[in-house]
Amino acid sequence: MKIRKLILAIALIVMGVCSAQAQCKFKNTAFKSGEFLTYNLYFNWKFVWVKVGNASMSTVESRYHGKSAYRSSLITRTSESADKFFSMRDTLLCYNTTELEPLYFRKGARESDRYTVDEAFYSYPNGKVHVKQHRQKKDGTHVWKTHTPEACTFDMISIFLRARSFNPEGWKKGNRISFPITDGVKIINAVLEYKGKTTIKADNGHKYRCLQLSYIERENHKEKEIVRFFVTDDENHVPVRLDMFLKFGSAKAFLVGAKGVKGKMTSQVK
Repeated sequence: MKIRKLILAIALIVMGVCSAQAQCKFKNTAFKSGEFLTYNLYFNWKFVWVKVGNASMSTVESRYHGKSAYRSSLITRTSESADKFFSMRDTLLCYNTTELEPLYFRKGARESDRYTVDEAFYSYPNGKVHVKQHRQKKDGTHVWKTHTPEACTFDMISIFLRARSFNPEGWKKGNRISFPITDGVKIINAVLEYKGKTTIKADNGHKYRCLQLSYIERENHKEKEIVRFFVTDDENHVPVRLDMFLKFGSAKAFLVGAKGVKGKMTSQVK
């Protein structure tokens, strides 16, 4: 048992999941301001994958409360033809310090006639983590909660920005990293699991050698995979494909274009 705990502690340190006593900082090696990624969005309709819209992910250097920060967003939009059956208008936004500390997160989700908003406001008084969370429910009512977790806490976008700078050298399939993550007005346990390497063909016609990272949420002793990222096996770790496991079914996003990427995408294969 002591050996298992020691291995877990080492893994958490190596992978950058910090304790609340330390500053929740991490060196960005994967992206630069001005990166803009575009995707085609597909939905599984009666066992057939149908193109239903598009998605985009961007990161720029901005300001948050007067200080330099990264502003990153993920936007998904179904087309007018797909809206007749099911409309999806999701916008995920986050601000992180230039050292990848989470500052703010917002998710606005419109799925058919259902619209909800989740927010998380992060601060670090005296080296402690403080998270204020807000949820606007589909009926328009508002709920606020405050948490002071013992470990650095993330949201879906900020943990992915950090994961892009992980060094996968020496990783083995099945490696898992646990961390707290915001969910509405709760903080739950989540996991990033390394699924190994594979080759993915993007919608730009190119193939890429990719790392697979599975984002899993754990609640009430149950696990649920939310998103699986396929990122380029190079220093950029650009998402080439995203598999999204939604309440109403499954969706996929395939890379169409990548502008403002930090380095050469050496993972491209013939």
